Amino acid sequence: MNIDLTPLYLSLKVSFFATLICILIGLPLSYFLAKKRFYGRDFLDSIIMLPMILPPTVLGYYLLVALGRRSFIGKAFEDIFGTTLVFTWYGAVAAASVVAIPLLVKTAKSAFESVDNNLENAARILGKSETSVILTITIPLAWRGVFAGIALSFFRALGDFGTTLMVAGNIPGLTQTVPIAIYDAVQADNMLLANVLVAIVTVSAISILLIMGRIVNRQDRREML
Repeated sequence: MNIDLTPLYLSLKVSFFATLICILIGLPLSYFLAKKRFYGRDFLDSIIMLPMILPPTVLGYYLLVALGRRSFIGKAFEDIFGTTLVFTWYGAVAAASVVAIPLLVKTAKSAFESVDNNLENAARILGKSETSVILTITIPLAWRGVFAGIALSFFRALGDFGTTLMVAGNIPGLTQTVPIAIYDAVQADNMLLANVLVAIVTVSAISILLIMGRIVNRQDRREML
């Protein structure tokens, strides 16, 4: 029996671009929440964390309304790229990004908060710009948490099922990601395909986690020398 690995390729593509979006949006947000004090900070933090507790169907419905052809975002996307956002792999990227961003923000925010403000202030006194302080002091000191947040967001995007199904649908070869393909295979009693996909995802996740652990441990040993 032929094993179609198209869902695996699509999932990796969706997760990659979703993680990039998480980095571009999530890292500035996490730094802003960690270092700035302003009115409505707790409310903004709660809104960012909302995808973690909302049922996937509810979150998917909100995204359908926000990204559909009748919405401003959906119309603008279609005018620019000539295709709809929902029920395409672009929609899968959008859904995966929304569900993954909270993990990156939560983890990176804690890492940024752990950086000693005195070190950052000393750099500012010495004439460092805010960008330079962030790039040369804050991020290097918080890199473990940032690295962990990026990895968690990638795996969360890779494993999303409900929200992606609502926004992107289940179109084989176009929007059918690995979690959806596994569900379909089990429903069709195609246990060979289900077992292969489950094994690939599980082995890949364990391998990446082991690599992450080695990178962190190696850096710890270097810092101890």
